Amino acid sequence: MLRAEVKPWAACSPVRGATLPVMSFSRAMVLFAHPDDAEFFCGGTVARWSREGCDVHYVCATDGSAGSNEPGTTREAMREVREREMRAAADILGVASVSFLGEVDGFLEVTPNTRKKVTREVRRLRPDVLVAPDPSRLWSGSGYINHADHKAAGELALCAVMPDAPTRVMFQELEDEGLEPFEVPNLFLSAEEADTFVDITDTLAVKLKALSAHASQLGPDVEERVTARAREVGERAGCEFAEGFRGFRLTDDEDD
Repeated sequence: MLRAEVKPWAACSPVRGATLPVMSFSRAMVLFAHPDDAEFFCGGTVARWSREGCDVHYVCATDGSAGSNEPGTTREAMREVREREMRAAADILGVASVSFLGEVDGFLEVTPNTRKKVTREVRRLRPDVLVAPDPSRLWSGSGYINHADHKAAGELALCAVMPDAPTRVMFQELEDEGLEPFEVPNLFLSAEEADTFVDITDTLAVKLKALSAHASQLGPDVEERVTARAREVGERAGCEFAEGFRGFRLTDDEDD
């Protein structure tokens, strides 16, 4: 049965000493816009899940070709650099597979075609949890405006959850590829107002190492900023370092 209702994970108490919920997944799919996005918003989580035996699969929506403002740089040159960097970062984190949807960096849109591409990956991978950006995030504080591609990637994830992946008549031609409908059991959105936390105290160093693989994208203070953010989220979660998500449990226990 298809359901539109979503049930959030129980929130962690935002005080020191809080107990984080036990989350165990066999397979995860991480959907994101650009080749370095996943390392920033969930690299420590990916490293932890991989270490615990979860098969984590990356799906990058764009080609990363707008990743440089240097004079003379071409999209063709950057496309190759960004893919190489992302595969290196994924290897560091223990990611099981990396897929590119091939959309042009800077122009990702929610269209029937991109919805079909994401639905194909969800039905193919059949993840226990789908991790994606929060499409409702427009800015952060007064110093950051969210990239349009990030918002589109998050919206594509929501479309896959409902109605695209679980509904048979949505992209029914995918059945010819052997891809049956699939209802995503859990959704984690990387959100400012998180209610679900993953302790990355033991995997922050791996996250930072994976980020360092994206040499074409990093400024001099990236390690300091990422560590400070993980510490801030960890204070809310009750551990030293953490990553936070808005969590949705989309199926009943008896359906898992």
